[in-house]
Amino acid sequence: MRRTTTLKAIAGLAATSLLLAACGGGGDGGSETTAAGGGDGGGEASGGKAMRLALNQTEEHPSYIALDNWGTALDEATGGNWSIDVFPNETLGAQAEALQLVSDGSVDMAVVSSPQLENLNPDFKAFEMPGVFDNIDEQLAALNDPEINSELFASLEASQKITVLGVFTQGQRSVYTSFGEVQTPADLAGKKIRVQETDKWVAIATALGGSATPMAFGELYTGLQAGVVDAAENNEVSYWTQKHYEVAPYYSYTSHIIGADYVIINTDVLNSMSEEDKAAFLEGFADASAEHAGLWEASTQDAIDQATAGGATFYEIDNTPFKEALAAIVPDLLDNENQQALYDALVAAAG
Repeated sequence: MRRTTTLKAIAGLAATSLLLAACGGGGDGGSETTAAGGGDGGGEASGGKAMRLALNQTEEHPSYIALDNWGTALDEATGGNWSIDVFPNETLGAQAEALQLVSDGSVDMAVVSSPQLENLNPDFKAFEMPGVFDNIDEQLAALNDPEINSELFASLEASQKITVLGVFTQGQRSVYTSFGEVQTPADLAGKKIRVQETDKWVAIATALGGSATPMAFGELYTGLQAGVVDAAENNEVSYWTQKHYEVAPYYSYTSHIIGADYVIINTDVLNSMSEEDKAAFLEGFADASAEHAGLWEASTQDAIDQATAGGATFYEIDNTPFKEALAAIVPDLLDNENQQALYDALVAAAG
């Protein structure tokens, strides 16, 4: 087994500069059912606005912990004008639905994976490509660099009323199966791999050697249990918190991509804040980004330990065949000059 790369405090500093650049202005004035309630509810709190944030992870996940702490700190920093209620476990809907709810203002904030934003602006795909980063430190420093991301992160404000605040890492993603260790793409031949719902992830699954089966995250446990899919890919933290190790106990370190989650807010909500409250909000997000990064390594090792105790086996493999197969498809995944330029900037930043 192995630990993920040690995360650096610079991630929080990069996030701070990103927020000031990406959110200084704003747009035009800025498996699943939606629940009207849950948690502490939305609406007014302490005489102010309690923003509802949709999350597809559990309360044990680093994202929930960092975001919940941010909400508490924001309430104090703004004198009760603003706070955040985090709704975990897809309570407010799966990510595709949460994204739409943020756009129309029914939900204030959400955490969504890269493919969700790629469906609105395909240029986001350049920010989550195989083989760019060797570790999480490189990823966070590059993706949270306003010189690279400012235009992209503001690109949905006018059309969708969505502002991208910044990136939380998903860590290194690897393959886990119900049938045994995976050492080469040939081991996945004829096997159905759950992937996120974009053409990019279908291509990645094919390069990994399997047959892509797009599926909502919340449906995956039962999909593995029922044999609808034979395998999936994700980081160790989600593997444990979602209890996927119970139905797919073989985790092989293909380490094929470092995933990205985006924290988004309805642009009109952001622009309705006073300058003082907005400054506190953005400073709080920078702190949440740093906390999330700091939690990730410990959470990853704990997830490995817990899943192992629950019967999972983690396999260190020579992942060269997977990296070579994925490198071969990268040129075909980049659709235009802008995506190529973003990809080249990230490669250069990674060194």
